[in-house]
Amino acid sequence: MCVQYLPTSNATWVKSKFNLDLPSSPVIDIYPTQSSPIILRSHTSHRTAIGLARFGLLPVWAKDPSFGKKTYNARIETVSEKPSYRKAWQRRQFGLVLADAFYEPNYQTGKAVRQAIRSKNFEPLAIASIWDTWADIDTGELITSFSLLTINANDHPLMNQFHKPEDEKRTIVPLRVDLFSNWLSATTEEALDLLKTENMVELCMA
Repeated sequence: MCVQYLPTSNATWVKSKFNLDLPSSPVIDIYPTQSSPIILRSHTSHRTAIGLARFGLLPVWAKDPSFGKKTYNARIETVSEKPSYRKAWQRRQFGLVLADAFYEPNYQTGKAVRQAIRSKNFEPLAIASIWDTWADIDTGELITSFSLLTINANDHPLMNQFHKPEDEKRTIVPLRVDLFSNWLSATTEEALDLLKTENMVELCMA
């Protein structure tokens, strides 16, 4: 489970990889209901865009934005079935959330210690996600929100070390650079094939 991450401030990297301008984000560490940059692609126009979206997916039937406190991670094993996520998944609303690092609890001392994790090459991370658009009932404001997708991490040499010893090991999926475009344009079958530990960038503890 990833509940906190550091959004990237590397505008040069974003420009070089996506030819897009990174929007400014005043928040340093992102928690559910806060907003940070995400890359999206239209399946009709094939246009790639960047903007700020809220961490914690809001399905169209959510009553208020606080619902996102429960939907910040989506398991790939059930994402196509869970009411909160299945529409976004079926519509192939895949995004890349941009971060410099993310955090997991490290229990090596017997107590939870916040551990920062980043890419080995110090470049930003582009994390596989799903997104949806929600209309505020009171104001009519359209809000884009997202969930980070998670997979089993038993076979990942780094990510299998976190969380409580008795808990299932899970990880978010920061994709390799060569897979960015594939992910944004993927079918649901292709997306499942991409969401594997071997498709992740090399990670290390910061």
